[in-house]
Amino acid sequence: MRPIRLMIVDDHSIVRQGLRAIIRVSPGLELAGEAGSGREAIELAATQRPDVILMDLVMPETDGVAAIAAIKRAQPGVRVIALTTFADADLVLGAVQAGADGYLLKDVDVQELARAIHTVHSGQPYLHPEATRHLLQATSRPGQPAERLTGREQEVLALVARGQTNRQIADALKISEKTVSVHVSNVLSKLGMASRTQAALYAARIGLLSSEERP
Repeated sequence: MRPIRLMIVDDHSIVRQGLRAIIRVSPGLELAGEAGSGREAIELAATQRPDVILMDLVMPETDGVAAIAAIKRAQPGVRVIALTTFADADLVLGAVQAGADGYLLKDVDVQELARAIHTVHSGQPYLHPEATRHLLQATSRPGQPAERLTGREQEVLALVARGQTNRQIADALKISEKTVSVHVSNVLSKLGMASRTQAALYAARIGLLSSEERP
């Protein structure tokens, strides 16, 4: 199988050096480039087109949240893991709203980092427990009852939460991919959410996923 091409974004060279070393000794991973700021990340992502980006959030010039949003607008298929020192509620929510597919703290061990990379590459969210706690609190505010969704929208939400692509959902429900796209857009709009990761967390909270399937 083709290795997962990773881009590293962090303003501290020692952090980039450590991540670079991990990537080089990890089977199935390949370094696609590194950047020291959000602005550099946006430019580099456009030319290198990585599969997964490890993105620091607190950086000079353009911060990680803004960089995630810009990269996701240009390349919706790229997966981004926010990798930071903080599990601050505003940072977590901002990163996920910008389109982050994962959120890890920098004290993560090598095995969990590799697991997170492979998980988000497969289309599923991967969140540090503290980040999950913050997001579940944010998505449990009033005004987001599951009753807002139609039966079909709940089916789509459950499949999104399991990491299914629009093509896979279309095949499973025997509807067109365009119809799936409309359903996903309606689900996110009705729930006031900006990303599939948020939707997956919401699905877990309302019981659409088993405990084994929860992010």
